[in-house]
Amino acid sequence: MGNVCNISYIRFSKIHDLPVFILLVLVTAFLCVIASPVAATVETQHIATLGVSIENPAQTQDLLQKGKVLYEAGQFAEAVKVLQQAVKSYSSQGNELRQAVALSNLALAYQKLGNLTQAQQAITASLKLLEKSSTAQNLQVLAPILDIQGSIQLDLGQAQQALNTWQRAEVSYKQLGDQNGITRDRINQAQAWQVLGFYRRGLTILTQLQEELQLKPNSLNKAVELRSFGDALQLAGDLDQSRRVLQQSLSIAQELDSPQDVSAALFSLGNTAQGQQDLKGAIVFYQQAAAIAPNSITKVQAQINQLNLLVNTGQTAAVQTLLPQIQTQLAQLPASVTTIYAQINLAQSLMKFGTTPQAIAQICAFALQQAQDLADKRAESFAQGTLGSVYEQTKQWSIAQNLTQQALNIAQTINAPDIAYRWHWQLGRLLKQQGEIKNAIAAYDTAVSELQILRSDLVVVNRDVQFSFKESVEPVYRESVELLLQFQQTHPSELTLDKARQRIEALQLAELDNFFREACINAKTVLLDTVVDKDNPTAAIIYPIILPSQLQVIVKIPKQPLRNYTVNKSQKEVEGIIIKLREYLLEPDRTEEVQGLSQEVYGWLIKEIESDLQESGVKTLVFVLDGILRNVPMAVLYDGQQYLVEKYAVALSLGLQLIAPKPLTQTKLNVLAAGLVQPPKDFQQQFPPLPEIKSEFNSISQAIASTTQLLDRDFNSKNLESKVNAVPFNVLHLATHGQFSSRAENTFILAADGPINVTQFDSLLRRRDQTRSEALEMLVLSACQTAVGDNRATLGLAGASVKAGARSTLASLWHISDKSTAILIGEFYRELVKTKVTKAEALRRAQAKLLKDYPNYSRPGYWAPYVLVGNWL
Repeated sequence: MGNVCNISYIRFSKIHDLPVFILLVLVTAFLCVIASPVAATVETQHIATLGVSIENPAQTQDLLQKGKVLYEAGQFAEAVKVLQQAVKSYSSQGNELRQAVALSNLALAYQKLGNLTQAQQAITASLKLLEKSSTAQNLQVLAPILDIQGSIQLDLGQAQQALNTWQRAEVSYKQLGDQNGITRDRINQAQAWQVLGFYRRGLTILTQLQEELQLKPNSLNKAVELRSFGDALQLAGDLDQSRRVLQQSLSIAQELDSPQDVSAALFSLGNTAQGQQDLKGAIVFYQQAAAIAPNSITKVQAQINQLNLLVNTGQTAAVQTLLPQIQTQLAQLPASVTTIYAQINLAQSLMKFGTTPQAIAQICAFALQQAQDLADKRAESFAQGTLGSVYEQTKQWSIAQNLTQQALNIAQTINAPDIAYRWHWQLGRLLKQQGEIKNAIAAYDTAVSELQILRSDLVVVNRDVQFSFKESVEPVYRESVELLLQFQQTHPSELTLDKARQRIEALQLAELDNFFREACINAKTVLLDTVVDKDNPTAAIIYPIILPSQLQVIVKIPKQPLRNYTVNKSQKEVEGIIIKLREYLLEPDRTEEVQGLSQEVYGWLIKEIESDLQESGVKTLVFVLDGILRNVPMAVLYDGQQYLVEKYAVALSLGLQLIAPKPLTQTKLNVLAAGLVQPPKDFQQQFPPLPEIKSEFNSISQAIASTTQLLDRDFNSKNLESKVNAVPFNVLHLATHGQFSSRAENTFILAADGPINVTQFDSLLRRRDQTRSEALEMLVLSACQTAVGDNRATLGLAGASVKAGARSTLASLWHISDKSTAILIGEFYRELVKTKVTKAEALRRAQAKLLKDYPNYSRPGYWAPYVLVGNWL
C-alpha cells in the first residue's frame, strides 16, 4: 500500500524501506544503503571491480547518480525518467548486472509513487537478469534487490511472499558475511510475521536481535539499527521497550556526534511517546528533533508533528508562535513528495485549529499543484481529497463532492484502498448532507468494505492509521450505523437492522485488532441468532448503540424478527450517567444513588421490551455492549424493586458471532488453578495481599475433584506454561491481581515473577492447542480490575478472553474484598457441577446468594463486578 501521509502525525519510512538505493560505481562498485528520509549512510560494502568494457560508462553511471539524487530529494517521477534512460542504456550495452541495478532502483521510485504494478514488474525483471548467472558480483547485488522486492510485496499485501523473500535475502547476506544486512532482514521478517498475525513470533525475532545488537561496538550503523528496532517495537505495540531502545540509539548518536541520527532518534521517540499518550514528552522530543535537525525538511516534519499535538491539547498561544516558522520554512523548500505530505499534514492540523478555510485551501492547492508536477498519484489523491474536506467544512457540498470524487478516482487507479476508504467515507458524509441517503449508505458500505480488506494492514503496515484509530477508523463505522438507523425510521426493514448490528460488531473486532496490533479473531464462529433460535431459545440479545444524538437499541428475542427502538439521550448524557454510576458503585454509602441511576439505565435498555421478554420465556439476557456501557455490569440494572440479576442470568458477547457453543453441562470439568497471595515486591504498593485465595482454591477443590494448583512461588510464568502444556484441563482459573486497560501493554495478570502481559497468553496457550484436543471452556480471572480512569479498559478484558482462546471468560471489573470473592467463586463452581445449569445461570445464582444471604456483601459493589464474556451456555 505504500506510506500514508498521516493524519495523526508524520513518521519516517516504514521499517522495510530501510534498504533504499543501490548505486554501482565503475572502478569500484559498492552498495550505498540509505535509511530515508533521515538516517546515517550505512557503511558501504566493497564489491569486486566489475572490469567490464563499456561505451560511455561515465555518462550511464551519471544517470544512476542523478537518479539517486532525485530519489533522495523526493522527486520520484523525475527519478523514474532518469532511471528508465539508465535501464535502456545498460540494456544496449549488454551489461545485465548494471541493468538489474537500474531496474531495482526504478522499482523503488515506482513504489514511492504508489505505482505498485510497475514496481513489481521492474523488480521481477531485475531479478530475472541477475538469476541468469550466479557470480560473486551478482550475489552482492542480489541481497539488497531482494530487500526491495520484499518491501514491494508487503505493500501489495503479499505478506507471506515478503517473508519468504526476506528470508532468502538473509541467506544471501550470510553468504556475504554482511551482519548489517542480516539485521535489517530480520527486522523486516518480524514485521511480516506481525502482518500475518504471528505477533509473538515477530516479537521473538526482535528480542533476539536486541541481544545481538547489544554485543556490537557503538557505531553509526548500530545507532541506525537500534532506531529501526525501536520503530519495529513501536509498531508491535511494545512501547516501553521501544522507548528504551530508541534512547540507546539516541545516546550512541550523541556520543558519535551525528546530528542527523540524533534528530532521527528524537523524532522516533516523539512518535513512541505519542503512542504512550505521553503528549508532553512527545512535544519535547519533537522540539529537540527540530532544534538539531541538519536539514529544513526534517525540521519542518518535527515541527508539524509538534504543532498537531499543540492543537490537540488546546495550546493556542504555542500554535500561533510555531505556525509562522513552519510556513516560512515550507515556502523555501524545493518541491518533493516529503514537502507535499508536510503541507497536507499542516492543512489537517489547521482544520482542527480553526484556521480560515481560505488559508488552508491555499496550502492544499499548492500541495496539489506540486503533486501533479511531480506526477505522484498518491500525493495527488491526498492533496485533492484534503482540499475536498476544506470545502466540506465551508458547506460547499458540490465542489467538495467533485474534488473528493477526483481524489477517489486517482486512488482507485493506483489500487490504494488505504486512501480510497477515506474518500468513500468523505463522499458518504457529503451525500448525506445533500439528502442523498441511499447513495450515502452505499458510499459508507464501500468505505467499510475497504477497511475490511485492509484489516491486517491497518493494524501493522499502515501505522499512521493505527495511531489515529479514534479519528480515522471508528467514526466510519459509527456514522454508517447512524445513517442506517436513520434510514430505518422511514424505511423499516429487518435487513437494515441486521446490517447495523453487523457493522457494530465489525467495529468491535476492529477495536480488538487495534488493541493487539494484529487481526486477532479468526476462529470458526456461529451466528448468535442460530444459538438463540435453536440451541438456547430462552436467551435474548440486546445491542445498545451509542450515537451522538441518541441511544439506539436493537433487540433479538427468540423466534422473533429483529426490532429496535430509540432512547432520546445524547452520547454526552449517556456517558455522564454511566461514569457517575460506575463511580458510585465503588463507594460504600451510595446504594440509593446506585439504584436511582441503575433504574434510569434499566429504563433505556429493558423497560420497552420487559413484557415481551416475559411472554417469550426469556431467562438469559446477552448484551453486546457499545463504548462506555461496557464499564458497568448489566446485572446491577434496577427496576425499582429488583436488580436485573434477580430476574435474569446476564452475559456479555463480543458480537454477533460466537466460538462454536457447547453447554458446559455436557463436559467434565478439569481445573488448572494458579493463585498469588502476596504480589511481587515491585507491585506491593499498587496491590494488596489476597489471603483468601487458599479458601477460594479449597472451595474449587470441593466442587471439582480434578484440580491442579499452582500457589504463590510455584505460580510463575515458566511453571504456568509447563502445566498448561502438560496437564489436561478445560478451565484455567487465575486468582491473582491483574489489570484490564485499553492498551495491550498495560493489560496483565501478576505471577510470582512479575506481570504476564495479555499478549503472552498467546504463547502460553497456543502450543497447548497444537498438542491437546480439549477446548478451553472457561478462563476465570477472579481478582482483576479495569484501569482507573480508562473509559475503554474493558477492551483489555475482551482481549484477555480472545488471547486465551476461551469459549467463556469470567472476570471482575473491579477488585473487591477477597473474602466475598472466595464465597462467590465457590458458589459459582458448586452450581455449575451440582445443578448442571448454564454458566450464566451459575453466575446469577452465586451473585444472588451474596446479595440475599450475606448482609455484609449485599451491596452491589461486592457482587456486581463479575461479568461473563462469551459463551453463556
